[in-house]
Amino acid sequence: MSEERVSSIARETSETSINLSFGVDGEGKSDLQTCVPFLTHMLDLFTKHGKFDLAIAANGDTEIDDHHTTEDIGICLGEALKQALGSKEGIKRYGNAFVPMDDALAQVVVDLSNRPHLEYRVELPSTRVGTFDTELVHEFLWKLAIEARMNLHVIVHYGHNTHHIIEAIFKALGRALDEATLIDPRVKGVPSTKGML
Repeated sequence: MSEERVSSIARETSETSINLSFGVDGEGKSDLQTCVPFLTHMLDLFTKHGKFDLAIAANGDTEIDDHHTTEDIGICLGEALKQALGSKEGIKRYGNAFVPMDDALAQVVVDLSNRPHLEYRVELPSTRVGTFDTELVHEFLWKLAIEARMNLHVIVHYGHNTHHIIEAIFKALGRALDEATLIDPRVKGVPSTKGML
């Protein structure tokens, strides 16, 4: 690889302030200050299992709820992934990962296609994990898929513990994206008959 696949994103709104840096070819290192403890935990798992490097310094209106901060971190991470991949030359493009977490089994399938779509086949037994509103998992993944311009399918085959289900999703997301972003020496240019992704 001739170019380092890294990016930095800064986003300032009346609701949040986010500085995020992302490295595709990392070591699984994270430095996360999100103001949303459960999301911090999930992003730490995502980073470790994807072998990425991720740093986030985020402040948001969490005195209202975690919605804006979670949503905007998803937006920034999607933008950073897209930016870091550049032309996508040589990547595998597709990734698929199954991850069990005790009672839960999650599958995440991605296509770095430049066609954003989220397919979310997930039933969460609880509406909250601690203070975290679990509907924000969908919000985060939707914004991530849109801004990264990727096709993202999230399927939970079974599970009854909400924490375990969400944890399996984030681990599988990291592993699927790791596979999709890998450079395949057999790929010349981009892996598409269109000639671009």
